[in-house]
Amino acid sequence: MIWLRKARLTFHLLRGVLFCATVFPWASARLRERLIRAWSRKLLAICGIEVEVLGLAPGQAAPKGAMLVSNHISWLDIYVIHSWQPVRFVAKSEIRNWPVVGWLCDKTGTIFIERARKRDAHRVLHHITEVMQQGDLVCVFPEGTTTDGSKVLPFHANLMQAPVAGKLPVQPVGLSYLDAATGKPTLAPAYIDDISLVQCLNAILKSPPIKARLVIGPQLHAASAGRRELAESAREVVTHLVEGAHEAAHGAAEAFHSLPVAATPPVLTSVAAPAAGH
Repeated sequence: MIWLRKARLTFHLLRGVLFCATVFPWASARLRERLIRAWSRKLLAICGIEVEVLGLAPGQAAPKGAMLVSNHISWLDIYVIHSWQPVRFVAKSEIRNWPVVGWLCDKTGTIFIERARKRDAHRVLHHITEVMQQGDLVCVFPEGTTTDGSKVLPFHANLMQAPVAGKLPVQPVGLSYLDAATGKPTLAPAYIDDISLVQCLNAILKSPPIKARLVIGPQLHAASAGRRELAESAREVVTHLVEGAHEAAHGAAEAFHSLPVAATPPVLTSVAAPAAGH
């Protein structure tokens, strides 16, 4: 029954608030990661979603000190990624003002961009580079909006300046949502057009069991080219990952690494913030 699952989701959300308020202030980074991963997995289970992670060798650890870039379909994307490896997301500052959810995002390390302030770009880019150099994995959705998952939109290159400046790797991943029984794509999680969060949640809860597939691709080493070339190559790799063309994804990464070294582009004056929803 949907109302019962919504009640469980509400309780789970409140439990997350309690942990963030009482445990996170003194918890170690490792404990916080464990809590975020466990909480995200439980949320997905309540929604009837199982996660399949492909592309890593057995026992291979998640990358550190890199920028994770992914296609963007749903608000669920955040929890699918967190269920594999807790990361620091980059999102528009408006999300900070969302009831409960905005507070949770803030407490779990989200980096917010104030899109209306051009000078905020310098602060954000510097901060992203700094936390990646400290070993954090920072996730952005370079499409800047959500899609139905049937295609990958062009990537905004602005935030790619952070790994370029820090000479840090970019980790492409491909996300897709499938009917768990048939393996065919499902539109239930798609948070697009004029659909509301409640309507999207209802579609997910009414849907048959869903499999969220997260495919980890080959890393791109940003020092070999500029931010625009990096964005184009990252999009190409992500597109191949979503399509299940793993060999093509590796080929695109090899082609990127064969590009001549580009001059360092100037620091940006504005940043297009990734969406966390529409």
